[in-house]
Amino acid sequence: MIITIITFIIVFGVLVLVHEFGHYYFAKRAGILVREFSIGMGPKIWWSQRNGTTYTIRILPLGGYVRMAGMDDEDDDIRPGTPVTIQLNDNQEVVTINASDKPGLFQGLPLQVVDKDLVDQLWIKGYVNGDESEVETYRVNHDASIIEKDGTQVRIAPRDVQFNSASLPDRMMTNFAGPMNNFILSLLVFIVLGFTLPGIPTNSNQLGQVKSGSVAARAGLVTGDRIVRVQGKKTSNWQDLATNISSRPGKNTKIEYVHNGKTHETTVKPKKVRQGRQTIGQIGIREEQKHGFADRIRYGWQQFVSAGTLIFTVLGHMFTHGFSLNDLGGPVAMYVGTSQAASLGVNGVLNFLALLSINLGIVNLLPIPALDGGKLLLNIIESIIRRPIPERAEGVVTLIGFAFLLILMILVTWNDVQRYFIR
Repeated sequence: MIITIITFIIVFGVLVLVHEFGHYYFAKRAGILVREFSIGMGPKIWWSQRNGTTYTIRILPLGGYVRMAGMDDEDDDIRPGTPVTIQLNDNQEVVTINASDKPGLFQGLPLQVVDKDLVDQLWIKGYVNGDESEVETYRVNHDASIIEKDGTQVRIAPRDVQFNSASLPDRMMTNFAGPMNNFILSLLVFIVLGFTLPGIPTNSNQLGQVKSGSVAARAGLVTGDRIVRVQGKKTSNWQDLATNISSRPGKNTKIEYVHNGKTHETTVKPKKVRQGRQTIGQIGIREEQKHGFADRIRYGWQQFVSAGTLIFTVLGHMFTHGFSLNDLGGPVAMYVGTSQAASLGVNGVLNFLALLSINLGIVNLLPIPALDGGKLLLNIIESIIRRPIPERAEGVVTLIGFAFLLILMILVTWNDVQRYFIR
């Protein structure tokens, strides 16, 4: 249980960190202010501020986010009538606005906000020390910070560093970078797995080894032979070969094989071997394997492509043959999968991580509002109509997307609980 929980947190944390770092890195490159980089959700348990970005770790390891200037309600904590404490620099510019419930975080000037502009003109206006007879207006420094109600300190978001102030290509790259990083992670992990294997399976019908004294050896088969038919069924690859032989335990089986370019026939009787709850047939042969550097790289790429193809196939089936909650999995399904992967050791966990990463990348590119794919779709529409999409319209579409995803996540999670713990 403890190992599963720790593994789950590590796997989920790596996925989120890699995904969000993609958004973070390309936002920074585009000159977009990243106000907060968070791993986890809920109350924060650690934070640090550096180069204008607040880095936080939050208590629930169920996601994360990159909070970019211009992509949220920047200063909801500072409204008319809000009591704040401001800190001034030597030029009498506001450098910190404390809107938290802890006014004693630093010594400053008490101010009851009347109005403010923290985006364009950069000023804040209010009553000083509760004296409503006179309103004071203060200039706000471009790099000033806000201490929000929960104590998180973030930079203000002037117009020039907001997301929508970046060029369209930069915004598209920033939106795409999260899934892109997941694809890169998945490929790299599959390649690493290739280097952990003693040899790379070729999935050919050529024998890599014939065990001495085995059924195959007694029938005259040797290393390098190719088995082309089993009981009349064509075996063009190892999977076909293994399936046909394992399905005939203890039965006389006709085999057609190629030795030194010539075709031969023989009959074998696969040995009965108990495997779990079933009995399979074996004749004492092993698949041909390769051991070169390039072969291991190629293996990683092939696994990556196979995983991506499988995910697209499942998604296509969902859209063409009907949608079922059993086709989806949430955090509960991930936890169960992590438990199964952890029981297989490090390689099992790495394989699970690679599969989850490519899955996360593909799903995030679906054209659903609030997902990266939905944002990219809006970027494409903007490039076609050659003008920005109205912020209100974009906000409504995104809100609908969030609501849809929230409802879907609740349904999927409840279905997972029933599937794994109740039924």
